This record gives sequence, structure tokens and C-alpha cells, in this order.
Amino acid sequence: MITDDKKERYINPYTDFGFKRLFGTEMNKDLLISFLNSILGNDGDIRIRDIKYLNSEVLGEGYGDRKSVFDVYCETENHSKFIVEMQKAEQRFFKDRSIYYAAAPIREQAPKGKWDYHLENVYTVGILDFVFPENEYPEQSYRHEIKLKDVEDNHVFYDKLTFIYLEMPKFTKTEEELETMADKWMFAVRNLSRLLDRPKALQDRVFKKFFEQAEIARYTPEERRGYEESVKNYRDYINTVDTAHHRGYESGHAKGMAEGRAEGRAEGRAEGRAEGRAEGRAEGIQDVARKMKEMGIPSNTIIDATGLSIEEIEKI
Repeated sequence: MITDDKKERYINPYTDFGFKRLFGTEMNKDLLISFLNSILGNDGDIRIRDIKYLNSEVLGEGYGDRKSVFDVYCETENHSKFIVEMQKAEQRFFKDRSIYYAAAPIREQAPKGKWDYHLENVYTVGILDFVFPENEYPEQSYRHEIKLKDVEDNHVFYDKLTFIYLEMPKFTKTEEELETMADKWMFAVRNLSRLLDRPKALQDRVFKKFFEQAEIARYTPEERRGYEESVKNYRDYINTVDTAHHRGYESGHAKGMAEGRAEGRAEGRAEGRAEGRAEGRAEGIQDVARKMKEMGIPSNTIIDATGLSIEEIEKI
């Protein structure tokens, strides 16, 4: 049963605490293995049998290099590397960020001395609490697997670098419509904090453990405080981003209409609206950064969320 009541029985997996509790701990690695096997796109093929967690903070090669900080970073028994990220809100340069993060596990494979450039597989899995802008994908398409392909004949040119994105808001299947293990995991993650009981469709043994680990009543007082703080940060972050985007859109729309009317020509109106929206969006991004600074959020997190440079953030 799904409810919108404020009282939660299970944690919200979109929070830092919730996601790492369920998928980022050694005691729950079987949950991550099951989830990854399901979203790899072949329910009948168990590709991953074991994983080991790696340091989620990957440093650059030299002094002053930016470090990459992943939600979950692990390696399978066949040495494939997986970056698993819960992305709470649309951010500027999101795709650039994904590529940059994927470069870290590629770069760290280079040994000292002679090397033949052999690389292991690298996967980036993005669980998105938003949809890609401008209708990039069809409305019913929520899972996207991206590889390097030849644009002429569409064959996979390089199969060791894979990006899998899950647009969670697009997954609207009901409990009665769940068929595959991937369906079940998508439903569980998307609806967990709104469920009152474990659904009948999720009776697999792995989900029994999933719901046990997610039940707030089982936590120690210290764990509850940690979770409540994580929920507060999550809500503040989402509200700040939503407010700034809304203000940016309104500001840009009004500015564009005014400039367009002043021009008096169709092309002038279109250009004015476009420029106004761009300026409004930039102002919205700065509002996000300002609010995040006031909340005491670290600069590296603000950089990832807004795409602004450290110099731009310091000036705000």
C-alpha cells in the first residue's frame, strides 16, 4: 500500500543516509548486486556474483587536481568498476559531470612502468530523480544505456565504457504491472518511503532484507538522528533548486517578453525570450548556490550541483 502520509515506516533512498545504508555497506552488498544485475538488462543472466567496495573519494593525479566523490564505488569479481550515483535534481553540465567521474576509474587503472593500455570495464549507473530536459527521450522510456558508437552504422565501437541512466519519475508501473526483477527494483526504490508494508509482488528473499534494512523502527537513536538530518538536507536541497529554477524561469520569461515587445518583430520577440530565459536561468543557478552556501553545504557539492566555478561561488 502506498501512502502520502507524513509518517514514514521506511527510509527515503533518495537521501544520502538512505542510499548508502541500503546499497553502500558491506552487510548489504547482496542488495546492490541484485539491483545491478537487474538493471544491466538481462534478468536471466547473473553477471555479478560478488563485489568489493572501493574508496568513494578518488583523488586527482597531482596537487590541486579536483577529486571525484561517488555515492557508491565498487569492483566486481571480474574487475569491472561500477560508479552508482543517486542524482537528486537536474544540474547544469550533468552529462559533463558523468563523463568526468567515469574518467577517474579509467585513469586509476594505469600501473607504473610499462603498460599495454588494457582496460577493465567501467560502468556509471545514474538513478535520476528528474527527467532529461527538452524531451530528449520518449515519455515512456526511462532506462537508457549509452556506449561509444559509430554514427554511420550504429555499431558499438567500444564496449568497455557504459552509462546507464534511470529516469525514476517516468516509472509509473503499479504493483500489479511488475513483471521483471528490474521492474521490482524500480518500484521499490521509487516508492519505498511511501509504502506502509512490503508489497506482495516483492516477496523475493532479497526484498525481505531490503525492507528490513529500510525500516526506521529498527534503527538506533543515533542512526535515526543521522537519517533525520539527511532528510532535512535532502528537502532543503530540493526546495532550494526548485525555487531557484522557478524564479529563473519567471524572471527570464518576463524579461524576454518585455524585450520582444520592444523589438516589435517576431524574430526580436523570439530572441528576446531566449536571452531572457538564459539570463533568468543563470540568476536561478546563482540563487541555488547562495542558498546552499547559507545552508553550510561544502563548496565541492555546490560546484557539482550548479556547474559554477569555485571563483564564481566565492563571489556570491
